[in-house]
Amino acid sequence: MSLHLYDTARRELREFHPQRAGTASMYVCGATVQGVPHVGHVRSGLDFDVLRRWLAHSGYDVLLVRNVTDIDDKILNKAEAAGRPWWEWAATHERAFSAAYDALGCLPPSVEPRATGHITEMVELIERLVERDHAYAVDGDVYFAVGTWPSYGELSGQRVEEMEQGEGADPRGKRDARDFTLWKAAKPGEPSWPTPWGRGRPGWHLECSAMATHYLGPRFDIHGGGLDLVFPHHENELAQSRAAGDGFAEYWLHNAWVTMSGSKMSKSLGNTLTIPAVLERVRPVELRYYLVAPHYRSTLEYSEHALAEAAAAYRRVETFVHRVHDRVGAVEVGHISDAFAAAMDDDVATPAALAEVHETVRAGNAALDAGDRVAAMAAASGVRAMTGILGLDPVTWGDAAAGGGADDAAHQALGSLVDSLLEQRTRARADRDFARADALRDELTAAGVTVEDTSDGPIWSLKDGA
Repeated sequence: MSLHLYDTARRELREFHPQRAGTASMYVCGATVQGVPHVGHVRSGLDFDVLRRWLAHSGYDVLLVRNVTDIDDKILNKAEAAGRPWWEWAATHERAFSAAYDALGCLPPSVEPRATGHITEMVELIERLVERDHAYAVDGDVYFAVGTWPSYGELSGQRVEEMEQGEGADPRGKRDARDFTLWKAAKPGEPSWPTPWGRGRPGWHLECSAMATHYLGPRFDIHGGGLDLVFPHHENELAQSRAAGDGFAEYWLHNAWVTMSGSKMSKSLGNTLTIPAVLERVRPVELRYYLVAPHYRSTLEYSEHALAEAAAAYRRVETFVHRVHDRVGAVEVGHISDAFAAAMDDDVATPAALAEVHETVRAGNAALDAGDRVAAMAAASGVRAMTGILGLDPVTWGDAAAGGGADDAAHQALGSLVDSLLEQRTRARADRDFARADALRDELTAAGVTVEDTSDGPIWSLKDGA
């Protein structure tokens, strides 16, 4: 089976055919750096990181552009409220997003352009639209004339007459309420740049069209982002880009939200969980597992219980690989199974892919307990290959933790000690020395370590407060 992806524009699964043989080009809407990132923000980055890894594994040279929106109404308003320069506010939170992506194992994009670094390309795009009569200027503002583009609404599937741009009550000279802003005339105290229409700053939608085509060309493969961006952001990107003469994106992919109590996680609703706060409860790799385990198009309802279950599920995988390492030897990266490959080719179906990982873990543990070292090693090597594609390879994460500072080193040392005691307990149970097995479990419990016996083997965790 070849890779099929769900295209929002076509509303169907489509076989992936790149514009250039051997190369996959992707543009992903990145952060608007207005505040500290929460789990809803980073889900998109993780989902497209998994796709990027699968494309690379499939033999493509992947060009990934993930932008930074560093000029925006929200950034300006929050910086002003905090009494800080807008550029310093943006830079501070850009670093916070970068730290979150790094902590959760996102591979760096091919390029990460900032909006403020591409004003020239934006002005040139507006000039092309004005020349084609798809845009007009009014007192320094420039608008896209929606009525001149009959295909408007093709991405979101909305009827043009029922749309609203949500740009505020003051249209400031719009010919049509549906028209959207390409360029905003300068206001006192705001940053601005010179243009043929006067000083001002770019509209949000314009930024991504200019940056995507600057780096990937007038036609590229995949445009990704969160489901909340379909309208108006991506609808407007598509319209202005094609009206200017660019083919733009061939496939449109959108990941679903992270919700709490049924509502989208957002700062405005006050229902966010920042990455630093969540990482006080679970390790980064466990949070990554939690966020990539559901299908990218499925809404993820956040709960502490579900997060704990995901962490436990990952530890079952991790424990198996460590058991094989301790009993048989170093585990190298092996081959993925046909079932795993089929799942990933089916619109990046991570739930089915992880089911195959856990099935391999179960078979590998059984082989290890039966003394079949060859089968156990083959299973562990396969698990490394599959989890590596998902960015969850226990060995790679273990190596990172070993060099990650005092806390990570302490966790690594504790893990080695606990794994050793669990191995002794497993051997005692196999020898039917249940008194010894119980004594070892009591020793771990007294040290604040909880042990759970599962079909994948024993897994451990620290008690709260331990």
